[in-house]
Amino acid sequence: MTGKSSRTAQHVAVLMGGPSAEREVSLSTGRECAQALRAAGYEVTEVDAGIDLAERLRALSPDVCFNALHGRWGEDGCVQGLLEWLRMPYTHSGVLASALALDKTRTKDAYRANGLPFVDSLLADKAEVQAAHVMAPPYVVKPNNEGSSVGVYLVHEAANAPPQLSKDMPDIVMVEAFAPGRELTTTVLGDRALTVTDILTDGWYDYDAKYKPGGSRHVVPADIPGEIFEACLDYALRAHNALGCRGVTRTDFRWDEAQGLAGLVLLETNTQPGMTPTSLTPEQAGQVGMSFPELCSWIVEDASCNR
Repeated sequence: MTGKSSRTAQHVAVLMGGPSAEREVSLSTGRECAQALRAAGYEVTEVDAGIDLAERLRALSPDVCFNALHGRWGEDGCVQGLLEWLRMPYTHSGVLASALALDKTRTKDAYRANGLPFVDSLLADKAEVQAAHVMAPPYVVKPNNEGSSVGVYLVHEAANAPPQLSKDMPDIVMVEAFAPGRELTTTVLGDRALTVTDILTDGWYDYDAKYKPGGSRHVVPADIPGEIFEACLDYALRAHNALGCRGVTRTDFRWDEAQGLAGLVLLETNTQPGMTPTSLTPEQAGQVGMSFPELCSWIVEDASCNR
């Protein structure tokens, strides 16, 4: 895999920021990708996506829109639909795949239809979840359509009372059985699953563990049995295809060592993996010989409409 050496220089608009709960992470991703693309020889304009996004993009008329947005509006099919309407080539997954993947329940429907193992869950009213346990602890409560561990509550086995959720949590939330074990993840780039990372933390792999320096430690390639390693590669690529994804994705797993292969389950598939200094996808690309500018260039050269 190479960068843009065979292509003439292009003008790339990096879409970043936006109004979602993951705005700060998106700004970091966008800055890092813009810097890498400039190093690779592209003309780059950084665009903080707001309500005037369509007008700004018409004025800029970029060759490619690099989608560095995270969370709702940027990762759920909304901005993808706008870019299709404007007929501007863009990166990552298209409208339908993005919408399916950010909706955790519909993601699991796709997993089920394709024989992939996943964690059982249900959707429940926020008030109901706060009134009584709707599932035997331990379990996790989270939004059905956000990422980056935004608004995640872990209810321990010994918890006597249900969780009290913040006012920012949606009216309908996902309640998911807690999957014990190790946190593994695999990036897919096009038609290739890259490698497996074992994510080590001192506690829950939450927002701080993902994005603060030192919040987690990554072992890549993961020191796990070959059967589990190969299963992660296989499952990640199958999940990517099951959802109809394009470009780059990252699928997260839990693996309970005591159960062997039966203990490996999928948590979710990310269509807009983070590209910050502590992010997993650039690290995995580096393990297979791709520098960060080469990775960003590959993503740009893969851009299109009708994704």
